[in-house]
Amino acid sequence: MKKRTDYLSWDEYFMGVALLSAHRSKDPNTQVGACIVNPKNKIVGVGYNGLPTGCSDDDFPWDRQGDFLSTKYAYICHAELNAVINKISADLYDCSIYVALFPCNECAKVIIQAGIRKVVYLSDKYSDTDQVRASKRLFNSAGVVCRQLKIRRDSITIRFKT
Repeated sequence: MKKRTDYLSWDEYFMGVALLSAHRSKDPNTQVGACIVNPKNKIVGVGYNGLPTGCSDDDFPWDRQGDFLSTKYAYICHAELNAVINKISADLYDCSIYVALFPCNECAKVIIQAGIRKVVYLSDKYSDTDQVRASKRLFNSAGVVCRQLKIRRDSITIRFKT
């Protein structure tokens, strides 16, 4: 018997963990997950976008438009921030972060300050925004390598019943 050949690559595995984490988000529009990995391919942090700990998901708005304080943007913590805060390692230097969406400028600052050296992302759909332009400028200046994941498969199926 030979070994399987259709196993997940490291990139697919870590992006899969990020995407699975995104399913914890209560956001009705955008669910984002993040997975931080050290140079030895060990997961050292995961996060998803949501309200800060202790804040009720029912007491804050989920709207995307309107007065700033009436939208989710004033209150939500992004997946990248949560992954850094939830880290299980004392040091994130030289780690990689896997995210579905290219990080915003605020998350770029957190990623850089944490010492993360590589960003692997699926989508750059907000590339025309000032936030993403600022992110790219920050990453470039700090020497953080960014690359879009080249996918080999469209989906992974997870079954809870075998």
